[in-house]
Amino acid sequence: MSKTIPPTVPATPATAVLSPEASVREGRPKFRRILLKLSGEAFCKPGGFGVDTDELASIAREIFDAANVGAQLAIVVGGGNIVRGAELASAGHIHQATADYMGMLGTVINGLALKEKLVTLGMDCRVMTAIDIRSVAEPFVRGRALRHLDKGRVVILVAGTGNPFFTTDTCAALRAVELECDVLLKATKVDGVYTADPRKDPTATKYESVTFSEAISKNLRIMDTAALAMCQEKNVPILVFDFKRSGNIRRVAQGESIGTLVRR
Repeated sequence: MSKTIPPTVPATPATAVLSPEASVREGRPKFRRILLKLSGEAFCKPGGFGVDTDELASIAREIFDAANVGAQLAIVVGGGNIVRGAELASAGHIHQATADYMGMLGTVINGLALKEKLVTLGMDCRVMTAIDIRSVAEPFVRGRALRHLDKGRVVILVAGTGNPFFTTDTCAALRAVELECDVLLKATKVDGVYTADPRKDPTATKYESVTFSEAISKNLRIMDTAALAMCQEKNVPILVFDFKRSGNIRRVAQGESIGTLVRR
C-alpha cells in the first residue's frame, strides 16, 4: 500500500493516486493542479494556419468547464499554427536559434488570444512569458505563478523555456515539475497512445497505460525524449487524450479514466 505523502512535501500527490494498484482499488481521484499542453494546431482548423475564432472559442469553453470543477490550471501553448521554427531552420535559410525565437513569439500570439477569450467567459487569467516582453505579458517567476494558481487564476505559459533548441513539450515537462502539478495533460487529436497511427493503420491498438521506459524504447512519439525523461525522473504522470471531444479536460480533472496514462 502506498504511504501517505506529508502535506509539507511538495512532491507529486499523483505519485500515489495514479499507481496501478490505487487506480484499481479506488479509481483516479480529482487532480488538484493540472498542466495542460496545447499544440498550436489546437488554435486552427485541420491543415489551417493562424488563430481560428471557432477553435479558440471551443478551447476556451473546455478550459472554463475544467476550472469550474475546482482544478487549478496552468497551460503551455505551442505556436506551430503561427510559425514552425524547425521547418524554417531545416530549410537552411534561418539559423535554428533565430527560428526557435520566432516560434516562441508564435506561442505569445496564441497565449494572448486564449487569455482574451477566457476573460470574456469571466475567468481570471495571467499570461506569463519566458522572454522579456513586459508590455505584453508578465515574466515567468515560479513563486508568482504558484500564487496565481492558488488564487484560482488560469496561468497561460508562453515562449517555451525562453531558450532555443528546446521544444514546448520540454517546457511543459519543466513547468509541470516546477509548479508541482499532479499530472501533465498532453492534448492530441487521437484518444490516446496507439501501437501505430490509428488514422493510417486500422489494426493499431490503444495502450490504456504505458511506462516511460516503454514510451522511450518503443519510440511511441508521445513527447520528445527530454520531456519524457524529466517526467520519469520527477514522477509526473502524463495523460494523453483527445482534446477535440467535448468535456474531456473536465473529465480528466474529475478523475474519469480516459486516454492513455504514461507512468513509471
